Amino acid sequence: MKKLTQWLSVFLTCFLVFSAPSANAQLRVDISGTGAKQYPIAIADFTGDSTGRLIAEVIRADLTRSGQFRLINATGAKLEVDTPIAYEEWRTRGADYVAYGTVTKESGDQYEVRYRLADTINDTNLDGVVFTGSDRELRRIAHQIADRIYEHITGIPGVFATRIAYVLKHGNTYELQIADSDGQNPQIALRSREPIISPAWSPDGSKLAYVSFETGKPVVYVHELSSSKRTPVANFKGNNSAPAWSPDGNTLAVVLTREGLSQIYLINAHDGSNLRRLTRSPLIDTEPVFSPDGQSIFFTSDRSGRPQIYQIPVSGGEARRVSFNGDYNISPRISPDGKSLLMVTRRGGAFRIASVDLETGTETLLTQGPDDQSPSFAPNGKQVLYASRQGGRHMLAGVSSDGRMRQTLSIHNGEIREPTWGPFNQNAQSPQTTNP
Repeated sequence: MKKLTQWLSVFLTCFLVFSAPSANAQLRVDISGTGAKQYPIAIADFTGDSTGRLIAEVIRADLTRSGQFRLINATGAKLEVDTPIAYEEWRTRGADYVAYGTVTKESGDQYEVRYRLADTINDTNLDGVVFTGSDRELRRIAHQIADRIYEHITGIPGVFATRIAYVLKHGNTYELQIADSDGQNPQIALRSREPIISPAWSPDGSKLAYVSFETGKPVVYVHELSSSKRTPVANFKGNNSAPAWSPDGNTLAVVLTREGLSQIYLINAHDGSNLRRLTRSPLIDTEPVFSPDGQSIFFTSDRSGRPQIYQIPVSGGEARRVSFNGDYNISPRISPDGKSLLMVTRRGGAFRIASVDLETGTETLLTQGPDDQSPSFAPNGKQVLYASRQGGRHMLAGVSSDGRMRQTLSIHNGEIREPTWGPFNQNAQSPQTTNP
């Protein structure tokens, strides 16, 4: 019990011992491993405006990070968007697919980006769209094109145009930052002299819930990103922590100590009203997360003597234990399809990220440790974001959901903690579709 109490204290405050660079610092990407299957694809520099090469580079980097694509050299290819594709030539060069396009600068800072994807095996075009946007939106457009390529070839939605959130500490200042999925374009959502922990995206990506210590105690806030409006939704007696959104965005699960030990409660996500207690145990219940169908909550509890993962119906009732391997399992996260559970497990003194098949109980250790924390599924379930400490430094890292592909996103002179992957971008521009 003493050890779990110490662990809960660490969960609430230990993330606060790191430093970070300025908000404009970019993350460096190091990649190792490959997917079980790789699709050979050539990405030609987009012709027309000088930004075409940069758009192609973003697309190449996105597909490479997934581990599921093998890039075929397209140097020197002069492919206008309406250029007929020499399918046999590209097959000879080893490319099953060719992506290409044209960028045209229009009035002011506006651009038109026309893209196509060719299938050289079946001698056909798979996709063709037109995007428009300002020069500041070109990276986002490139990510959206990479998403379309990924989905047309694999049949699975891409996540390159999604966003991530994480916490940085710079000197005595804490920052909640939001960045593209590749770590680029970081923006500060909140800066504070007091700790910020436990960021959680709303299902539509328009808000973040988090815990701030700015009043001298942990309080749960809901932060509307477009307006920067902040609402304290859990400011009860004692500690208020660990917010988690319901799939419909109307309810938050939070952890409160208002009646003694940490227990899980449900509140209205908009104003904190309609408080109702969900768990009732003589020990600590914390780290709630909703199942994708919204019918149950997974959480961490020491009710068996050591921290393990449990599941309880949202309507209330008995909780059942779902983690059994190892004597220390915390931080549950559920895959978008509801079939897999992520957790932090301690094995041989190392903290590692594990994935558990909820139907069979089969466990896969995804990371090596020694100190990996805060796992978060990508919205397509194919990648996992987590915080890692290596060589005394905290960093952002990623691994494919099968453990084959690993990447490290690090800051040269700083540290990063508590990453969380945002949902699919529901406000993304809908491109004009052309005939393939």
